[in-house]
Amino acid sequence: MPETRESTAAERRALLSTAPDARHPLAALRDPGTIRARCAAVLRSVEADVSEHFRLDRGRLPAVAERVAALTLKRFPDLVIPYHSRWRHFEAGGADRKAALDERLAPRGALATARAHFDLTVVSVLLDAGAGPTWRYTEAGTGQVLQRSEGLGVASFHAFMNGIFSGTAEDPQRVDAAALQRLDASGLRAVFQSSPSNPVVGLEGRAGLLQRLGAALQDEATRGGGEARPALLFDRLTAGGTRTSVSAAEVLGEVLRVLGPIWTSGSRVQGLLAGDVWPHRWAGDATGDGAGSGTGALGPRKDPTTGGWVPFHKLSQWLSYSLLEPLQWAGVTVTGLDALTGLPEYRNGGLLLDAGVLVPRDPRALNKPWKPQDDFIIEWRALTVALLDEVAVLVRERLGKTAQELPLACVLEGGTWAAGREIAKELRPDGAPPLKIESDGTIF
Repeated sequence: MPETRESTAAERRALLSTAPDARHPLAALRDPGTIRARCAAVLRSVEADVSEHFRLDRGRLPAVAERVAALTLKRFPDLVIPYHSRWRHFEAGGADRKAALDERLAPRGALATARAHFDLTVVSVLLDAGAGPTWRYTEAGTGQVLQRSEGLGVASFHAFMNGIFSGTAEDPQRVDAAALQRLDASGLRAVFQSSPSNPVVGLEGRAGLLQRLGAALQDEATRGGGEARPALLFDRLTAGGTRTSVSAAEVLGEVLRVLGPIWTSGSRVQGLLAGDVWPHRWAGDATGDGAGSGTGALGPRKDPTTGGWVPFHKLSQWLSYSLLEPLQWAGVTVTGLDALTGLPEYRNGGLLLDAGVLVPRDPRALNKPWKPQDDFIIEWRALTVALLDEVAVLVRERLGKTAQELPLACVLEGGTWAAGREIAKELRPDGAPPLKIESDGTIF
């Protein structure tokens, strides 16, 4: 694209919006390096055998790595592994749904296609919370019956194709802030074929999340210009398509900056909405250095302002992983893939529990319902993040790959998430995770 006065101004706006804002009181909690540093602090305390909730059995980690490596080879014999992404769910049942979408978008050009990819990804990821064990989605045309994340993904894909999220009749394959703010639980009930005999858990929570997304996008468009739609993220990150390289940490930072107001069920830190961030007595106050190491030139950086808080940003990181491919399809190079962390949720964390790496001191803990803010859950999630990095190293050793050849995003897909689902099916008839967590769908 030739440089013009307009595109140069847009680039300046985008670079300003994606640069880390050290002045923001919660800047440290938005750095993936801080996620690793705080989770590592929790792991060290559990290793010191002072936890009232968990014991750590490191002797089980090699078996976990063997399982993950074997499953990865089974699923991807050539070891060409895609990223862990919402786009995998659109491929459920072997259908190439992206091809149908791109065929419809082709006349609009590359930038419009990229923006539509962002629109679909953001809405679909935010609708990807636990659906409940009995829910099923029947796909029209193929007759496929899908459940869990695959069912939710395919259902949201078809809703997007049918213009459910668009307020522009002549452009149905888009997401408009105004349409999101009008969408309620009744509308989502139809999208997911939910009924008393086929209920989807948390419809009200999902509808509220999308309504808040619409409001946040409207505010962002008013403040920085552009259309009030999720594709704003693409334009902010790429300066309207003129930037050809972004880092994974920038993607997460922009997601957290623009979408921060939607996470009302998370914590408040310094009186500000912090999202998926929780207190833990062993978290410490170390931060990242922007590269995920948690150290600076003079040793670990400290941030007393956010000390004692562990950030996870699970849904925001899941969204960030899912936006990597749309960026690459648009010709944008994504650097620093391993800055993002493993996702501390049912399947990855469930794998560590089911495989006996994490052992609850009280076996009854696996039979009671928990809330996201419970110390037991915070600790389990922190241990999951820290140990997934170790599992990734062991898996690479077994597959003969380097971190560059097999980034964490591919280990998760190959991978740990699928292994968590596999072992759950072996241990429980319904394949349910080992933990029961009461959530409104905006964290898990």
